[in-house]
Amino acid sequence: MTGARHVIFGTGAIGLATLDALRRRGHHVRMINRSGHASVPADVEIIGGDARDPDFTTAAAHGATVLYQTLNPPYPQWTAQFPALQTGVLAAAQATGARLVSMENVYMYGRPAGHPLTEDRAHDAHTRKGRLRGQMAAELLAAHDAGRVQVAIGRASDYFGPRGGAQSNLGDRVFPAALAGKTATTLGDPDQPHTYTYIPDIGEGLAVLGEHPDAPGQVWHLPNDPDTRTTRAIVETIYRCAGRPRTKHRTIPPLLLRAIALTNPTVRELLEMQYQFDEPFIVDSSKIATKLGLTATPLDQAITDTLATYRHASTTATEPHPASLLTRCSPVRTRSSAEDHPGASSPTQDAHHARDRPIPDRRPRPPIMAGHCRPREGDARWRQQEARSRRRSPT
Repeated sequence: MTGARHVIFGTGAIGLATLDALRRRGHHVRMINRSGHASVPADVEIIGGDARDPDFTTAAAHGATVLYQTLNPPYPQWTAQFPALQTGVLAAAQATGARLVSMENVYMYGRPAGHPLTEDRAHDAHTRKGRLRGQMAAELLAAHDAGRVQVAIGRASDYFGPRGGAQSNLGDRVFPAALAGKTATTLGDPDQPHTYTYIPDIGEGLAVLGEHPDAPGQVWHLPNDPDTRTTRAIVETIYRCAGRPRTKHRTIPPLLLRAIALTNPTVRELLEMQYQFDEPFIVDSSKIATKLGLTATPLDQAITDTLATYRHASTTATEPHPASLLTRCSPVRTRSSAEDHPGASSPTQDAHHARDRPIPDRRPRPPIMAGHCRPREGDARWRQQEARSRRRSPT
């Protein structure tokens, strides 16, 4: 192994954003994932293995001064894998004496109930995933208070930005559609104010938590735009920045989401998190701005930079149709049992993040809903199907 002093567990969107921030500071970085492969510069060391194994994580963290925990399993595997992943990374930090910077979301707070979410808010989760997140955060802070390890926790809301992909509510269902002048699709009530955290700001925030002397022992909300906007307003800004004078935007009806959940375990897990879109969901990050000097990237700049990454991606791969709902809501199986965090919800937070070499899911799809893709009587496709049907019919 190289002499890297910064070790990142997870090579998804958040792990790679943290890598970018550390490299801007001139640090040598080692990254850990399940497969041992990732799209990173040649000078970045990649080690593959099971982060649930403390012996492996301790060996992989050898010589490190800071560990960054950005691993996050797919939603259906949270209970079985997530605590074990954190335990493995925590054991490595304790064994090596490295500071542990842990990436979290805001599930543990529960419903906003008309108030912005701040770091000192009590944990009042009413969902299974929220309660699990709260227990894991308490475990980390207890280890810090006991003097076993230095811990700094960074929390983000629903993320968007480069590498956000299909896991982001403002990702593959929105940016490619805006560039193509097609219809964007989002989850939840689009007219409720909702905090979205920009992925590069998450990486920058975690890097600061890894080096600032005042960071350990505290929870920090990573930088968010203090002018919280509605999902609809952000989508309109995306279309404007893409040079599209007219916004085309639809939301997934809750009934359709429930229908998909009948056969899709990831969407089934997503249902309990939809409360975040039922009322204003504002995550206050004034603490990190005031005490550590970190502020969010201006929204127009964040959107412009994200559009540029999608334009670049479209030159090297064919984008699926962003409005293909039944495809987009299907889970993606991967070779990795753990991946990068979300900073948050999914497709708005932790549900699923950028993965190593995705393997297509070939399980049966839910039936096509009436009026979604069915050819209408009289159009060309309908006439072709009728002609084929008559040819197959016995005379």
